[in-house]
Amino acid sequence: MHRPAQYVETEHGRICHVDSGGAGPAVLFLHGNSSGKEIFARQLASEALCTRHRLLAFDLPGHGGSQDAPAPERSYSIHGFADAAIAFLGALGIERAVLVGWSLGGHIALELMARWPGTIAAWIVGTPPAGRADIGAAFRPSPHMALTFQESFTDDEARCYAQEAIGAGVPLEPWMLAAARRADGRFRRWMAESALAGRDLDGREIAETSPLPLAVVCGGDDPFVDTGYLAAVRYRNLWADQVHIFEGLGHAPFWEAPERVDPLFARFLADVA
Repeated sequence: MHRPAQYVETEHGRICHVDSGGAGPAVLFLHGNSSGKEIFARQLASEALCTRHRLLAFDLPGHGGSQDAPAPERSYSIHGFADAAIAFLGALGIERAVLVGWSLGGHIALELMARWPGTIAAWIVGTPPAGRADIGAAFRPSPHMALTFQESFTDDEARCYAQEAIGAGVPLEPWMLAAARRADGRFRRWMAESALAGRDLDGREIAETSPLPLAVVCGGDDPFVDTGYLAAVRYRNLWADQVHIFEGLGHAPFWEAPERVDPLFARFLADVA
């Protein structure tokens, strides 16, 4: 990522982040389950993006260089991670930002769209906007999905999870496996309990009612997201009036092929920010 880690203290623990600096509009990157801020390294290394925007990426509580949550029941859920993001932005004095969420991070971005008044727009990738009633339709059956809510990983399970998340055939970097091993597995259990209890907002309802611009992006070979479901959602303000599918790419197309994805991402930022 070539940027030094920084830290801020919040009620959700000490948060580790990187900041491109600059005076442009803020863009907040939200990573996925058992991953880390490094998943956005190729975007933060883009001189073109950093020249025009202030790019921020942080490790969720219980991930990467951030502390485990001091009160897991408050932080380890979609709405709890959204609270942590709000606290993080508040600690930096950021009042407005574009949200970029990958996988779990996309669900957090949707929650923020509904709850944080500083949201300008959101870009979600590998994330079907879904509520409890839509889970069966939004996701494809996969052994990976069982690991999503499993509290502890063996080394083999951590490797499998990290590889499937980054894409079959995509080289697995050491930090990806380390991130899957490091994650505080309690968050997976707490997150499942919160979702089943209906404590998080309904992502589909947000996508269908929010007036804010929402970009929906997915790899055509994403093993987890049903792209047919993405097309069936009745978005209120879908950016560019279409769901963007990158054929031949997996769950993290922005990592796998930034040369294909970043031009669209830059156009989105130019439009909304």
